[in-house]
Amino acid sequence: MKRNIILVGFCAVLCITACQSHKEEHGSETKFLVTNPVKKDTSITKDYVCQVHSSQHIEMRALERGYLENIYVDEGQFVKKGQLMFQIMPRLYEAQLKKAQAEASYAQIEYENTKQLAEKNVVAPNELALAKAKLDKAKAEVLLEQVHLDFTKVKAPFDGIMDHFHVRLGSLVEEGELLTTLSDNHEMWVYFNVPEAEYLDYKSKVRKDSVANARLLMANNKLFDHVGKVTTIEADFNNETGNIAFRATFPNPDGLLRHGETGNILIETPLPNALLIPQKATFEVLDKKYVFVVDENDILRSREIKIGAELTHLYEVKRGLRETDNILLEGLRKVKEGQKIVYEFLEPEGAISQLHQLHAE
Repeated sequence: MKRNIILVGFCAVLCITACQSHKEEHGSETKFLVTNPVKKDTSITKDYVCQVHSSQHIEMRALERGYLENIYVDEGQFVKKGQLMFQIMPRLYEAQLKKAQAEASYAQIEYENTKQLAEKNVVAPNELALAKAKLDKAKAEVLLEQVHLDFTKVKAPFDGIMDHFHVRLGSLVEEGELLTTLSDNHEMWVYFNVPEAEYLDYKSKVRKDSVANARLLMANNKLFDHVGKVTTIEADFNNETGNIAFRATFPNPDGLLRHGETGNILIETPLPNALLIPQKATFEVLDKKYVFVVDENDILRSREIKIGAELTHLYEVKRGLRETDNILLEGLRKVKEGQKIVYEFLEPEGAISQLHQLHAE
């Protein structure tokens, strides 16, 4: 009898424990967060590796042969248009000029004498024409020698910054030898390559009579203070890379940018009426993107979506979702296809706001 009482008591304890366990399990049932896609006007920023070039960057070369007699500037110096930079020893060219001037004087006297004789019909008109031709030739030689002499003075063709010297004072330079380079940095041309698909998107979104703005992210990871304009697109695609070169023009009033720098061009492209979802609401199977959609019976159904643009923590959905669809926001790895869930709805603006707060932290 005593044994039966103990057995009944043990069964009662087991029953109570099972009931409590069932209640705790039911009470701790997981709630998932669900939200909707949101449709809004936004923009996407794309970045491209770029190279910075001066709007004018030229080689300064010797136009005459001779010894480098004087250097009037220094490396890295700013020079003004017309400023004397180099002087090649001019004495040989001065002597040649004087010789040409003397020959021109002789031809002038000869012409004057022949002219007087022609006026008295002492010589034929052909003699006068020949003397005139000799005088014109002599004058042309003077002009030519003057040009050679002027070429011994190398002057700046525009305002710019000197690069390093390729020759030193006293060097014997040959005609055409490189002396230095000169850069006009008041305006910079920044070149970057754009893939074909993005080029087509750009052309379809930017009006014919307008230009896109561009920002320059410099090598120190800071934005350049001034905004540039996309002013030029080259004519041909590169067959090897499938890219086409764009050129953005930037003002450079403080001279911060120099020829040969590198960085990244940032271009903002508008996305009107874009359907956006958080990236964390998606999962990938065999390179395809999916979301879990909650149906009217609170059951999860996986659905493939087509992604357009990728924003910070967000995807633009091109196909596969409607604005009214409920999608699972968190806990994607804890659920499976066809599972019924208990969820809490979070407004899309709140979901996006949370993403930005997490990013800021």
